[in-house]
Amino acid sequence: MDQRNVDPAAIEAEVDQVRSLGIDALRKRWRMMFGATPPQGLTKDIIARMIAYRIQEEAFRGLDRETVKLLNRLAHGEKPNELNRRLKAGTVLVREYQGERHTVTIVPDGFVWRDTTYSSLSTIARAITGTAWNGPRFFGLRLPDKTDGTEMPNAPSPQSTKPPKRNRSSVRTARTVSGARGAHNG
Repeated sequence: MDQRNVDPAAIEAEVDQVRSLGIDALRKRWRMMFGATPPQGLTKDIIARMIAYRIQEEAFRGLDRETVKLLNRLAHGEKPNELNRRLKAGTVLVREYQGERHTVTIVPDGFVWRDTTYSSLSTIARAITGTAWNGPRFFGLRLPDKTDGTEMPNAPSPQSTKPPKRNRSSVRTARTVSGARGAHNG
């Protein structure tokens, strides 16, 4: 890999200089950097930010491979993995299944179970149960989807976990609040 001797202070000074340019100077700089005129709808601020980003990208070698892959997946319509954003490295998940306790530790590269790193909780859940499971649901990180007809294995039935009814109607009547007509008070 090419090792560059980059002076961060010099890069910061160049970025500061770009911020001070007028719109005509920014367009000229854009043409030099990108080999084309900037798109018509871009504001002075956006042009300056994109030039500053390119300066930093060239100096510091751009985004790491994982970030590029994530951005490409998002650009092609894949949903972000909210689970990986919520769970921090070091978090330990414990699940008992058929009398055996299973411990999974969250690490930066995925999930460690039985001294092996996996990229997905679903893979671990399948290894434990022998059947296909939504990993986050199996480990109790998501509530079961009522439409799929499945239940958590070894979980109490929904009837035993419901609070007792209080003889109230399940239909709520609309309440009018003075000064806030149409406001929803949940």
